[in-house]
Amino acid sequence: MNLATIITFTYGILSIVGGIIGYKQAGSKISLISGAISGLLLIIAGIIQLQGQSYGFVFAGIITDILVIVFALRLQKTRKFMPAGLMTVLGVVTLLVIASQLFKAST
Repeated sequence: MNLATIITFTYGILSIVGGIIGYKQAGSKISLISGAISGLLLIIAGIIQLQGQSYGFVFAGIITDILVIVFALRLQKTRKFMPAGLMTVLGVVTLLVIASQLFKAST
């Protein structure tokens, strides 16, 4: 298992946990649903990566791109680092690791 796969799983789990926390603290069903869906999609992308399919990295990259945009917009709106800022930073790190893995695979 490479670093990109580990980070994909980790970001997926954090998305699910974040959705649960958002629901518990603010009663936000949207946080719960979006966190669960995005987290599960990232976990599926990680499983695809484990099977040696390079499109799993692309799939994870697309999902993470969407999450980074959503969290960056939320950070801009709320000006609060938690949770939007943290998830934006972690998403950018995830994208960089996935991109480096795709670059290695293409060379």
